[in-house]
Amino acid sequence: MADLKDFAEQLVNLTVKEVNELADILKEEYGIEPAAAAVAVAAGGGADAGGADEQTEFDVILKGAGASKLAVVKLVKELTGAGLKDAKELVDNAPSPIKEGIAKDEAEALKAQLEEAGAEVELK
Repeated sequence: MADLKDFAEQLVNLTVKEVNELADILKEEYGIEPAAAAVAVAAGGGADAGGADEQTEFDVILKGAGASKLAVVKLVKELTGAGLKDAKELVDNAPSPIKEGIAKDEAEALKAQLEEAGAEVELK
């Protein structure tokens, strides 16, 4: 049981980049769609906690780039896997969704990273 707790601790402390790499591994090597897995995990966690009305999917909305637009464009490019032109368009056309229908932990991690880069972000 202690091993499972250690494993859970490791999962909780993953960076967004590590979560994206894990999602790629799950998809490519095991055929598991990461979005479906995240929803299943979130739904399972909500059922155990008795929070049937709790929101399990979140959208990360970029409201503005702030003072350091270039840093935000680079981060959006990295987080979304989009090309530089597409990432710039997302930032220029704010408010715009960066990622939709993701788990709360991932959404909060993305929000923290974007805010650290100087962006204005909202979770819906």
